[in-house]
This record gives sequence, C-alpha cells and structure tokens, in this order.
Amino acid sequence: MRPGPKAKAIELTMEEHSRLLEWTRRHKTGQALALRARIVLAARQELPNTQIAQQLGVNRGTVNKWRARFIRARLQGLLDEPRPGAPRTISDEKVERVIAKTLHEQPREATHWSSRRMAKASGLSQTAVMRIWHAFGLQPHRTETFKLSTDPLFIEKVRDIVGLYLHPPDRALVLCVDEKSQIQALDRTQPILPMMPGVPERRTHDYRRHGTTTLFAALNISTGKIIGELHRRHRAKEFLAFLRTIDEAVPAKLDVHLIMDNYGTHKTPAVKAWLARHPRFQPHFTPTSASWLNQVERWFATLTERQIRRGTHRSTVELEQAIRSYLQTYNRNPTAFVWTKTAEQILESIKRFCMRTSDSGH
Repeated sequence: MRPGPKAKAIELTMEEHSRLLEWTRRHKTGQALALRARIVLAARQELPNTQIAQQLGVNRGTVNKWRARFIRARLQGLLDEPRPGAPRTISDEKVERVIAKTLHEQPREATHWSSRRMAKASGLSQTAVMRIWHAFGLQPHRTETFKLSTDPLFIEKVRDIVGLYLHPPDRALVLCVDEKSQIQALDRTQPILPMMPGVPERRTHDYRRHGTTTLFAALNISTGKIIGELHRRHRAKEFLAFLRTIDEAVPAKLDVHLIMDNYGTHKTPAVKAWLARHPRFQPHFTPTSASWLNQVERWFATLTERQIRRGTHRSTVELEQAIRSYLQTYNRNPTAFVWTKTAEQILESIKRFCMRTSDSGH
C-alpha cells in the first residue's frame, strides 16, 4: 500500500485534547467513539492517513471520514449524526451522564448497574437507558477474563511454537503434551431422570465424590491422534513414565518435538536428565500464562464436553474405563486441529488489545 501524501496536522485546544483522551481511556466505552478519538489524536502529527490507518487497524477511508468530520464540526462531528424520525428528547448531556455513571460509578447495593437501577439513578426510563447502552456498546452485566503473559521471551516462544504448527520439520513428530489433573469421579445423589419429549434430562444439583485421576495426553498435530495414559497422581515420576510411553509409541527414526507448559513437573532435574539421555526429544515451552498456544488444551475441552461433564461414575476405576473407552473411539477417527494464524498476526492482535486496554490508548 502506498503511503500517500502527508495530511495537514490537526490543531487541538486543551479542552478538545482533554475530552479526546477521556474518550480513549474509558474502559468498555463505545469502541466506535474511542476509535474516532484515537484517529484525531493521531492526526495531530503530519502523518499520512495510510500510516494512521495501519497503526489503528482500520482502512484509510475511515481515517479520511473522521478527520474531515472533526475539521468540519470539531468534537460534535465525532458523535453519531441524528437519524430521521421524531426529534430527540434526551440531550447529549444526559447521555454523557449515563455513560459516565455506568463506567466510573458503582451502585451502593450491587457490583454493577442494571437498567432498572440506572433508570432510577438517572431519572430516565429503563428503555432509554437500554438504548444508550446499546448505542455505545455497554453491557454492565457481562464480564470477561484475560491475562497477558509477562514472559520476557514471549515473542520468541510464540514464533517458535507457531513455526512448528505451520511448518512441521521433516522426519519429526510434533506433540502437544500436557496433563488434565484432578478429574473427579462424580455420581449424583439420586437417579438421573431421562429425557422425554418436551422434557430435558434432569439430575440432582448435588453429587458424591469417588476419587480423582489424571490424564497425561500427547496430541499429534499432524493427525490429531492422542497418546494417553492415566495416573492417580501427577508428579515428575508419573510424567517420566509418560515420556517413556511416548518414546515407545513413536518410531525410533523420528525426532520428537514436545510442546509443553511451564508446570514444575516438566522441568525437574530427573526430567531434564531423561531428556538429555534422549536427544531426539526436543522440548518447546509455551510462554507463561499462554496455555492457549498448546493445542492439546483444546482437545481437553472436547473431552470434558463429550465425556466428563455429564458423565456419572461410581468409582475412579469406572471413570478411567470411560476415558480409555473414549480415547479408543476417538483414535479410530481422529481430527487434527487446523492452525491458521501466523506468529505476526497473533502478536499484532495482542498489540491491538494492549492499545485498547492501556490508559493512554497508544
């Protein structure tokens, strides 16, 4: 893409600069308005619109549009234009107060706002509050979790592991290895009532525990086949036993690349000594707090959904038999996961997330 000519820098007053920064710093604010504010803040410099578009992950036409709107109508130009129909009965100031209260205040009797509480606090109708929230993408009832890795070698490890996924080495096997620990053998306190037409399956909310087991698994990224082994504990001793199982299952002529997390049992002196005696095994560790890079974690989720979550087991032996049966059935027709994103795409996505969640918006 050609950089295009430099655009004339936009000059901002102190009040405009302060308001634009406020729009970008609000967590969970309407992303459309926050993006428009970032475009104008970036336009303070004599940068080509193409470069601004690349920095913010939008197309050049979007930058042109909101730059021109701001020059023509200043801050008011960044707000959505009124639509045809009846005139508005709620002023911009009232809308601003609802947004600010939603983002920066908390009701006395709850951890988050409901539309009823906000309607009472703002003096607007519940319907009006819902419309304002919808317009600015606010959903106080929802929450999501995240954790960014602080691994100093994060970039290097991402490129290493994604490189194995997209371009597996010749004469080698790439295995995603991990253990699913503390799988509980649970039985309901009363018999399960089977599903009938118009009536879902019903079960008691409480259960009896009958022990736990641990599944060690290695996912072949090329075929999707699983090498699995069950142990009652998940110490380095059991992990070494699983490494020996892998060693026996993989033809001796192939190198073995192991993708693992940073769990302590994967890095004990005994494990390191075993790997040193078996040079065809090459470990690759995911960054800390980045288990999503290990494909076997997705397979564990499938196992939980299809076999464990709704299963009933009166003993640990019964649970282990069910898991072994599932492994045999699955391995008759395994399915490999298709990894599509490059390391650069992943890193760029994380960069955009950091820009959205940072205080400055840059």
